[in-house]
Amino acid sequence: MVWLFIVFIIFVLSMLAIDLGVFNRRSHEISTKEALSWCAVWVSLAMAFNVFVYFLYEYNLFGLIGTGQPRGHEAAVLFFTGYIVEESLSADNIFVMALIFAYFHVPAIYQHRVLFYGILGAVVLRAVMIFGGIALIHQFSWVLYVFGAFLIYSAYRMLFSNEEMDPQKNLFVRLAKKLLPVTNDYHGQHFLVRLQGRWMLTPMAIVLVAIEGADIVFAIDSIPAVFAITDISFIVFTSNIFAILGLRSMYFALSAVLKKFRYLKISLTILLAVIGTKMLLKDLIEAVPGKTYITLGLIVLILGGGIVASVLCPKQQTDSNGHRI
Repeated sequence: MVWLFIVFIIFVLSMLAIDLGVFNRRSHEISTKEALSWCAVWVSLAMAFNVFVYFLYEYNLFGLIGTGQPRGHEAAVLFFTGYIVEESLSADNIFVMALIFAYFHVPAIYQHRVLFYGILGAVVLRAVMIFGGIALIHQFSWVLYVFGAFLIYSAYRMLFSNEEMDPQKNLFVRLAKKLLPVTNDYHGQHFLVRLQGRWMLTPMAIVLVAIEGADIVFAIDSIPAVFAITDISFIVFTSNIFAILGLRSMYFALSAVLKKFRYLKISLTILLAVIGTKMLLKDLIEAVPGKTYITLGLIVLILGGGIVASVLCPKQQTDSNGHRI
């Protein structure tokens, strides 16, 4: 099984190298068309990998799958469900990215480079959090109840908290500024420059730190949510990483459009609450036949309901006098 992880990580690094070294070697502003094309690429790769997951678990390819593992169709559904959950919970992350870029006035031509390294860092951080979480679950099964309660609390916080995130108050940003001085201006695509005989961070580095810090906060919600789907390390890890790999393209494609889905936040809140409840009731749900398919159907229903409601009941536009347009 270790070889599977090694091959997968090599594949991910190769795709990222092709992305930055071939298609985005020169900094440029990402168009909506280009972003949608990359979204299609990452989603297609994830679905192709899902087919591989089916055959891997159905026929125990290369003899890598041990005993007590799900059959191919169930493994594929688990992967797809984990992928959908992580991708949907990333919607809030897109809003935060847009806020950070606007706050620090990041030039559009450099935003892709920041997100590239942000995603690369997120892959490493999430790998640590996923394997650490799985180790905890296998050692202490009651941790799932803690995760479940935390997800319900996260749902409550998401629904009733109206606080705007201030990137300058980010713990990681404050620590970065204490380690090295920061230049006032951007220096091209550089994160670190040497001025007047000393090394200094550029605002690009601070933006990168802010994005990494925000991703850690969101991962604390999203990773436990995937644990509610399955604790099979290979499926949790690969579904999560594929969702993260597509996040950068999703940002450029959907950052402006997502604001129109006014009920999406409510859907995400309900989703967290349902998944948290599923964790708390795991002993009862374990005996329910077809629970994997029921979970996927429920997730699709919740997310689809929020999107459909947003389309049918769009937010009314008003003029400066408060009159509907």
